[in-house]
Amino acid sequence: MRTILLAVALAASSLGAQDLPRNCDLVFPPNGSTRANLVKLPSGRYNTYLGGGVTANCAGQNNLLTSDSAEYNEDEGLLYLVGNVHYTEPRAKVDANTMTYFQADDHLHAEGNVVGVFSNGSTMHGPVADYYRSTPQRPLARLSAPNRPKLDLVQPDTTGRGRPPTKAQVDANQIVMEGDSLVYASGNVLITRPDLLAKGDSAFLDNGREFARLMREPSVEGKGERPFTLTGGVIDLYSKQRQLERVVATPKGHVLSKELELVSDSIDLRIAANQIQRAVAFGAGRAHAISPDREMIADSIDAILPGQRVREVHAVGKAYANSVPDTATIISEERDWMMGDTIVALFDSIPAGDTTTKSQVRRILATGSARSFYQMHSSNAPKNRPGVNYVRGREITAFFDAGKVNTVVVTDQAAGVYIEPVSESAKPKPVTAPAKPNRAPSISLPVKR
Repeated sequence: MRTILLAVALAASSLGAQDLPRNCDLVFPPNGSTRANLVKLPSGRYNTYLGGGVTANCAGQNNLLTSDSAEYNEDEGLLYLVGNVHYTEPRAKVDANTMTYFQADDHLHAEGNVVGVFSNGSTMHGPVADYYRSTPQRPLARLSAPNRPKLDLVQPDTTGRGRPPTKAQVDANQIVMEGDSLVYASGNVLITRPDLLAKGDSAFLDNGREFARLMREPSVEGKGERPFTLTGGVIDLYSKQRQLERVVATPKGHVLSKELELVSDSIDLRIAANQIQRAVAFGAGRAHAISPDREMIADSIDAILPGQRVREVHAVGKAYANSVPDTATIISEERDWMMGDTIVALFDSIPAGDTTTKSQVRRILATGSARSFYQMHSSNAPKNRPGVNYVRGREITAFFDAGKVNTVVVTDQAAGVYIEPVSESAKPKPVTAPAKPNRAPSISLPVKR
């Protein structure tokens, strides 16, 4: 059987290749079983039918196309391929039950058990996909998959340290890949990595820059020994050498972990070893930091958390902090508090292997028009009547022992008062007024005789 040449504009460039494609002659070499039938159309062109197993490649180019059967409509510029269709080029391959090639725009439409595999190992599975080959007008090839496909992204190790590649699974209603590094996902997006679970209604991933953006009610859940959850209007994720380093949520940022809760217009998390090492809250609104027994409010808050254990919290701009008083010695509905232009809270360090001990505050420093209010146990009164220590000054430092206020030191412009509750024995006894008679007193008048 003679070789059949079809002048089909199939470009041979790969997904993300730098070289622009060129037109090619699609060659169907004889394999001993291929059958061909040519039907002349009124236009003078032909419909060509191939069966018995089809093998094709662009003459002089490194690509390959195989299927059980094929049909080429020269009038419409369409090539139909049916049964076990496999398309391969240097950096990508697409398998499907059927494919249609649209000659006019270098477009392959694949249906049925579609699998796309790329040179870096990333794989897409779905029922339908459209592959748009790169052209001079479209430098980047594009793969578009609707109907809830699944993309397994592989990020090879580029450090030379021999680490296994990082894998991320992307599930969405629709996924679009441009080149071999840009991914657009929309509709109930779910991104799963070994270190996190990310959700959103839409997402963008740049594999080359190691950047991802989640939009429309996004959330990020950090995995590991000390998990955390971050939400916001838009969440940006930055990685380096395939390791997550930074996560930013804005607006309406909210991060929640066992050690700390932060609420602010914008939240910037610095990550290492799958744990938060630093959290910065800032923006147009006030930043709010909450822990189980205390809270801080300021224009901005910077929390330092090595190993995701609170070590320092810096509150700047009209800072306010309150805490639960010592419940072992005091019963009070009020909280102790401190105010100043800036407040810095220092916590005890926790050994790296200790996963149960809770960080306890060691010292709180307020500077700039500082004020503080602390309640203290009085030996002269019961628990529900504590003493009150209120002071003002340029700088106030409260020292803690086992989580309880031990000493309050005021520096410069010091003023204040300590109110000690009066003991029961020292209270003055109430004065009892004489009882009033129940009837008017009688009056005796002299009698004239």
